[in-house]
Amino acid sequence: MEKFSILKADLLDIIFECRNKLYGAYELRRTYPKRMAYAMGGTFMVSLLFIGGTIMANAKKGDGHLDLVKDYELIKYTETPPPPPPPPPPPPAEQPPAETTTLTPPLIVKTDTIPPDEQIKPVDDLATKNIGSAVEHGTGEIDMVAPPAEKPLDLGTKPPSEEPGAFIPVQIAAEFPGGTEGWTKYLRKNLNSDIPSQNGAPPANYTVIVSFTVSADGAISDVRAENDPGFGTKAEAIRVILKGPHWRPAVQNGRSVVYRHKQSITFQVVEE
Repeated sequence: MEKFSILKADLLDIIFECRNKLYGAYELRRTYPKRMAYAMGGTFMVSLLFIGGTIMANAKKGDGHLDLVKDYELIKYTETPPPPPPPPPPPPAEQPPAETTTLTPPLIVKTDTIPPDEQIKPVDDLATKNIGSAVEHGTGEIDMVAPPAEKPLDLGTKPPSEEPGAFIPVQIAAEFPGGTEGWTKYLRKNLNSDIPSQNGAPPANYTVIVSFTVSADGAISDVRAENDPGFGTKAEAIRVILKGPHWRPAVQNGRSVVYRHKQSITFQVVEE
């Protein structure tokens, strides 16, 4: 470009001097103002059409009638007083006093010397009068307390302490001779603790819960195992209970009674 023609040349021609104007960038920059004007004009026309359509649609909906706001008169609110409380119940009618007489203690004296007021009253006369310290005349009824209702006795059943099939709480429970220490010594001496290991039981604790009846004289009967861990432990627990001596019987109200006892026996198999 000649130096005198630079003053008359476009800025875009100066930027793209000695460059490839056919690449596309030159044409995009040259037509940018025109394209921007078309875009703004199109946007304006679309907005104008949208606004005009909205105005025309609202004009068709209205019929030109305006609803006037009506005036309403508000009624003054007055609080309703609560209803009066109900009248109190009338006081109970006063009962006339009952006739009261004195109870004369028996004394050994001559009949002629006893005043009439101090003479012993007949039993039938005392049944209809109150007993007090002074004689009072009246016509009311005497205050009598009804006796408690008697519960009939059931003579067809045994006392609870003599029933052998249940665990009955007693004052003193049945106990092995020698107490806990004596029971431990008896088991160590008579219980075959190797029964489960001899029957192939794996290492573990096997507890058998045995219940039995201790009679009023201490005899053992009705031995039952409530569970069975297996490996012969149930039979061995029953055997050692039946083989044992008499127990000390349970005591209730100062006398020996039948008692149902529950005892657990544990077999321990350890790993060798």
